[in-house]
Amino acid sequence: MRRRIIMSMLAAVTLLVSTFLGAGSASAAQLADPPAEFGTDWHDPLTAAPPVAKPAGRSCEVTLAQAQFRDFTPYKGTYTPPDGCGDRWSKVVLRLDGKVKGRQFDRLGYLHVGGVEILRTSTPEPSPDGIEWSVEKDVTRYSDTFRQGRDVEMLIGNVVDDTYTGVIDVKATLTFYAAQGKAARTPDRVLTLQNGTLTTPRNSERIVAEVYATGSGGGCEEYWYLTVPDAAPYSCKADHGPYREVQIKVDGQLAGIAEPFPTVWTGGWSNPFLWYVIPGPRAFDIKPIEYDLTPFAGLLNDGRPHQVDVSVVGVPEGQTGWSAPVNVLVWQDTHREHVTGALTEVRAGDIANSSTYTPGSEQRLDTDGGHRLTVAGYVDTSHGRVRTTVSRALANTSVHRWTDGESTDGLKATWSDDESVTVDGRGPARTTRTHRTYTMDGTTTLGADDRLRTVLTLGDRAAVVETSGGRRTAWSRLDDTYTGDATYTANVPRDQRHAVGTTSERYRLYGSNGCYDRSLTTVQGVLTQDRRDC
Repeated sequence: MRRRIIMSMLAAVTLLVSTFLGAGSASAAQLADPPAEFGTDWHDPLTAAPPVAKPAGRSCEVTLAQAQFRDFTPYKGTYTPPDGCGDRWSKVVLRLDGKVKGRQFDRLGYLHVGGVEILRTSTPEPSPDGIEWSVEKDVTRYSDTFRQGRDVEMLIGNVVDDTYTGVIDVKATLTFYAAQGKAARTPDRVLTLQNGTLTTPRNSERIVAEVYATGSGGGCEEYWYLTVPDAAPYSCKADHGPYREVQIKVDGQLAGIAEPFPTVWTGGWSNPFLWYVIPGPRAFDIKPIEYDLTPFAGLLNDGRPHQVDVSVVGVPEGQTGWSAPVNVLVWQDTHREHVTGALTEVRAGDIANSSTYTPGSEQRLDTDGGHRLTVAGYVDTSHGRVRTTVSRALANTSVHRWTDGESTDGLKATWSDDESVTVDGRGPARTTRTHRTYTMDGTTTLGADDRLRTVLTLGDRAAVVETSGGRRTAWSRLDDTYTGDATYTANVPRDQRHAVGTTSERYRLYGSNGCYDRSLTTVQGVLTQDRRDC
């Protein structure tokens, strides 16, 4: 986007079908008539994504943090486990409630409990009159962390001065739902890296790393998908163009690869009017990349620290802009003090990364990238030898077009991330196949009258199939699509922008456990439709 005009200043799936929410009959609401243009207030931010399903029965709430963020000083506090709901829970739900008013950029934030990152988020941009928003997340997988008192750290880096007046006021809580019978099956341990090293329990039989990878910081890596090689005349450069890949290595050995999700923050694409009510997919709840490291368990279980490194392929050397904190989830064999095993295969293809620049009155960059990796290994557990094979195939294609001065700037891109995990031990072999597809199709145009228009569609899709002995046992499909079209007058005071915009989101999640389908539409910041199907 033409960053000389306006720019975001951000400070820094494997779907589980059991999280489906059942839905009733189709319903739709015509909620309000929109004004002729944006005013000084608009609807509070919301998304079409489903709320976290909550079990019945006794629950206990704990406040993790309550703070106002004016600068880059983190909130620090302590967490004490809940009293009255036991220490085994059917579900644990994190809720973040926020409010802000005035003028402020989008900001990136995190929440740590005992050093474990349980939330990475960003903020909406406020109206002068003020907005409120909330984020819910199922954090049951971190139950091990919540069973003891821990230090809490939270930060939403912010700047408050005479121009940017918005103080970000947030409260974060955990609600624990007491187990009615069996508790949820969760990792036995949740670990973090210590000086870049990982020491696992010697009886680990399954190991999964999760990486909250985000390109941000207000520089070009916030718009990594738009970067171009040095030969092309464009405002954001990268040595080899826009291809990015998040890699994890164990003791220098490639252990996992993934496509990063092309998150668009709420000031993105030079047009905050696209995001005032409906954020782009994942902007408020940044999902971690998951890497199944179980093939490496035999090596990791020797009781020694092992080096674990996360890097982003394609970032120019010495350039900052990516954050990649790591949690490690571990399942243990309680009947063995030491689970032995071996890494049997690491087969990595060459990275494909080709960017071709074509000059002209409309300049063009065509990018084609991808990578393949297969890792395999086994562990000898108390219930026999278990072999795990993880295969991943990445692909990215994009066409970036722009004119001199970047007065017209457009991108059409697709990222695919196909993963297969096969576990072969006692009983039939079980395979989970996940096909992820991310799409971006947008153009920003600045007219001679300084009217800036952005038209953009974003897609977050995933298809998951689970099989046992070759027979399908579960499946799911996710399709989260955002569309927006917003125009305003650039380079003038806020009250002279005369902004208009229409945005919508449809979130569909369906499969063997049910169906969820919700659509939202806004016009000039007013929610005009909220429809639920299924």
